[in-house]
Amino acid sequence: MSLSPPPHRVREDRLVSYFLSGDAMRSRSVSDVVLSGRVDVPVPPARLVADWEREVSSRLALEPGDVEPLPLARARARWPDYRRCVQSMSDWTRTIGWPEALLASSEVALMACRGARYHHDGAQYGGAAFCNLFLSEDRQLDAHFPLTGHRIPLARGTVLVFDTGQPHAVVERGRSGFDAARFAPGRDCTQVFLSWELPIEDAHVGRALRIAFDVDAPTASQLDEEQVRVNGEPASLCPESGRWRRG
Repeated sequence: MSLSPPPHRVREDRLVSYFLSGDAMRSRSVSDVVLSGRVDVPVPPARLVADWEREVSSRLALEPGDVEPLPLARARARWPDYRRCVQSMSDWTRTIGWPEALLASSEVALMACRGARYHHDGAQYGGAAFCNLFLSEDRQLDAHFPLTGHRIPLARGTVLVFDTGQPHAVVERGRSGFDAARFAPGRDCTQVFLSWELPIEDAHVGRALRIAFDVDAPTASQLDEEQVRVNGEPASLCPESGRWRRG
């Protein structure tokens, strides 16, 4: 398991996430900590992988840069080692001091992507951290966090835990910037992963990611939608470069 401060900070922007807590809006810092590791998970059955490939190409029609859910219930029926994968994830979270009940009580989804454009998820999942377990083989892709400098190679058994408000992407290994042309049809570049939504207000999660809460309560009290602000102002993220765009 790796729990490291950012290798370097590309920008000194101050990010604040505003998220719903019950019926109230709260504010919090956006963590620049990324937890990563590798666990032993078995190769998914060939017929299950073939089913995923059909879903990605036909029903989802997954475009380069898209991240979409796959049907988890159907996959579990054809996946004898699903419980083993979940147990490996649970064992890993125990190594960082998290109780088994944390993962067991969190919502899980099966996801697929053909790379991923630079984005953050703070407008939909500001009250959560993501915990991802990758199931596909090494496709020479990295999870890249442009503002912190973290770059994690993706392969079967790669584990990631990170703040939903922190910009990230899945790009070609060693590259900075997302280029849809590099993920054109015919290239085997799909990644499938399990993703848990961990409550950011849980003491174990907040402590591991070093979250500070209620950092801007006056602004939070005036908002009715979850969002991430940069230096106190609304901003959007360039999906190709990962840079903030003001206004």
